[in-house]
Amino acid sequence: MSHPRFGIAILTMGNRPAELRALLDSVAKQDVEPAQVVVVGNGAPLPELPAGVHGVELAENLGVAGGRNVAIEELRRLDDVDVVVDLDDDGLLVDADVFRRLEAMYAGDDRLGIVSFRIADENGETQRRHVPRLRAKDSMQGGEVTTFLGGGHALSMPMLNEIGTWPDAFFFTHEETDLAWRALDARWRVVYEPALLLQHPKTSPARHAVYYRMTARNRVWLAKRHLPALLVPVYLGVWAALTLARTRSRAGLRAWFGGFREGVFTSGGRRKPMRWRTVVRMARLGRPPVV
Repeated sequence: MSHPRFGIAILTMGNRPAELRALLDSVAKQDVEPAQVVVVGNGAPLPELPAGVHGVELAENLGVAGGRNVAIEELRRLDDVDVVVDLDDDGLLVDADVFRRLEAMYAGDDRLGIVSFRIADENGETQRRHVPRLRAKDSMQGGEVTTFLGGGHALSMPMLNEIGTWPDAFFFTHEETDLAWRALDARWRVVYEPALLLQHPKTSPARHAVYYRMTARNRVWLAKRHLPALLVPVYLGVWAALTLARTRSRAGLRAWFGGFREGVFTSGGRRKPMRWRTVVRMARLGRPPVV
């Protein structure tokens, strides 16, 4: 990719029109112009969009995974793009050189699959859960990782053509890890680059009513789809123990274990376990697929 073409994909549920407009303005101020910008109304009507921005209104909410797949298909329909950039509708690109930095990264590495942005609030603080590695104290330490942040990231289109797109059935939570594990198994690189900043309000994923159920169900699906058989009970046992230790809400625990049961007895998609060489690679990157 000597001069990668960017396609910007934004999902919205129609409840943040001012934030969405501010994000689109920050995209327009970038010193590298994207080839296409697509906004998907995920089960909601769209507000008036700036000239040149393509809108797609969905009759129902397909979730984060399903909505982003619609955006990818729309970008493919409109024009060839080399890199898809997903941005949360309440995020903001503070710096004007984000796409230029991305351009240099992809131009210099044909096996660069995923680039994860740094997410920080208006005070510059990054939540621990927004650092995509186990040792998360220093949000400014970049490098190769084994997962990425949903709020702001870039995806190589050649990679998506090879490994497939988002797992529709997941709807919400762990869809990034599912995509990252497939990318790693196909020998693509996943990189966290803190110089790429998306400003985003401080939030908790538990604010969503379905969080506990879906995070448990999808974690089981993730293990069933991608882990070697020997690692499935280890991975799920570790996460069950961590959930018991961390969760203070009884209602949340009931929902979590209900989701866990749902994941065990339902299918999240075709099983294709990763190679053991991928397990070793992930361990060398600091996060073996057991935690």
